[in-house]
Amino acid sequence: MDSKHIFGGVVAAFLFGFVVLYSSTRREKIKASEKTPTKKNLKSSGNGVCRSNFAGNTDVVIVGAGVAGSALAYALAKDGWRVHVIERDLTEPDRIVGEFLHAGGCIKLAELGLEDCLDGSDSQIVFSFAAVHKDGKRSAISYPSNASGRGFHHGRFVQKLREKAASLPNVKLEQGTVTSLVEENGSIKGVLYKTKAGQELAASASLTIVCDGCFSNLRSNLCSPKIEVPSYSVGLVLEDYNLPYANRAYFILKDTIAIAYPISSKEIRCLVDVPGPQPPSISTGEMASYLKTVVAPQMPPELYNAFICAIDKGNIRTMPNRIMPASSYPTPGAFLIGDSLNMRHSVTGGGMTVGLSDVVLLRDLLRPLNDLSNAASICKYLESFCVLRKPSAFAINTLASTLHTVFSSSDQDPARKEMKEAFFNYLSLGGVFSDGLMALLSGLNTDPLSLVFHCFAMLAYAVGSLLLPFPTPKRMCIAARLILVGSGIIFPILKAEGMRATFFPATMPAYYRTPPVQSTGHRETEK
Repeated sequence: MDSKHIFGGVVAAFLFGFVVLYSSTRREKIKASEKTPTKKNLKSSGNGVCRSNFAGNTDVVIVGAGVAGSALAYALAKDGWRVHVIERDLTEPDRIVGEFLHAGGCIKLAELGLEDCLDGSDSQIVFSFAAVHKDGKRSAISYPSNASGRGFHHGRFVQKLREKAASLPNVKLEQGTVTSLVEENGSIKGVLYKTKAGQELAASASLTIVCDGCFSNLRSNLCSPKIEVPSYSVGLVLEDYNLPYANRAYFILKDTIAIAYPISSKEIRCLVDVPGPQPPSISTGEMASYLKTVVAPQMPPELYNAFICAIDKGNIRTMPNRIMPASSYPTPGAFLIGDSLNMRHSVTGGGMTVGLSDVVLLRDLLRPLNDLSNAASICKYLESFCVLRKPSAFAINTLASTLHTVFSSSDQDPARKEMKEAFFNYLSLGGVFSDGLMALLSGLNTDPLSLVFHCFAMLAYAVGSLLLPFPTPKRMCIAARLILVGSGIIFPILKAEGMRATFFPATMPAYYRTPPVQSTGHRETEK
């Protein structure tokens, strides 16, 4: 057996052994966390959850009552923590993003006991996507294992989450604008905020969790944000359409990238990606002209008339696509979560899935604790959060950036053109190929090695398509260029996500953080 085969076998064996070790270690850690006993000091209410009066100190202040903030408030309150939520505006939000929840996100919502928030608001089940490419090419891509996503009006969903959280006696939901964090001896002790009436107040708590969204004005105190805005999403609501298939959304992957999904029984949200630092002006009519002349011809025939009508109605809105890797630094008494911590391109609609996965993880990390007053030890313990969240966030973040980078590039470069074709054709292969990508994109599969496999499989597929049946010199040059361009796309994204924490978490000291030893606490949830 030659040295190449021996080396290949060693590498394969190493990777397999690492995956087994990583999986077993993480399972043991989670089991140990679940078995950690809590102290019984509070009486339980009828439904098994400890109620506490707000006459005492608040355990947790949450800044922001969006999807992540409201879900986290409910989850922590169900575990017995006393939670004070401060939201700038408690009226129903009206946004063009945050209206689609992938299958993995729906599972996380159910784990939090909030699945009923999807009911009663005309939300729509989505079983599959139609991937639409040039020359009329299209392919149906379904969620694996009969899973499904949901489309809905963002505001209706958020209001249901807020109502569910506020229904618990140990949650105080208040409208107010947080102006600053309160620091004392190096620890965050709470926040200063203005009430709706303009009164300036302070809210103190052992732990302050900042999840005030993509435009957070507090994140700079807790991290070093590196925000990139590669494009804008232009949102329209389509009506009066006639679709050939029900319960299906669209990925439009042509010269323009767009995603369309049902948000009610009579409405489809269409988000069009417009590259560049500034989108065409809506007020001058430039945007309407751009959408009609550049984007409309690329719409599927069944959506074309509805798309034109939506433009004519004039309800066109824009939203910057912000990309920000998670880069928080440990701060005793404070914590970042949701879009305040990490943002990715909206082209795949994965933001809420990542946010809800983070909520589940943080809830599970706090469950073994009885007391949050020792800010230093709690901060040290929660360093594990950034390592443990990597698998679920990595795949969705990476696929969003990769898909946008590939399909927003110009066709003038033959290598990039071939890469687009290969990406779409790979999606169309079906079976383990399309199922694998959909599982990663939707949060159903959180294995980073699986994503790396599919990325390099697509690259190999693209090179093979070029070189077969006969590798001419021109095709070989394009194939070499394709490998160079593909590597130039994927490796910077992997680096930004953190390769060590993603692929070798067991080498990170924070991975082994255990709950701090605590005396008898004041919180209890009946098992």
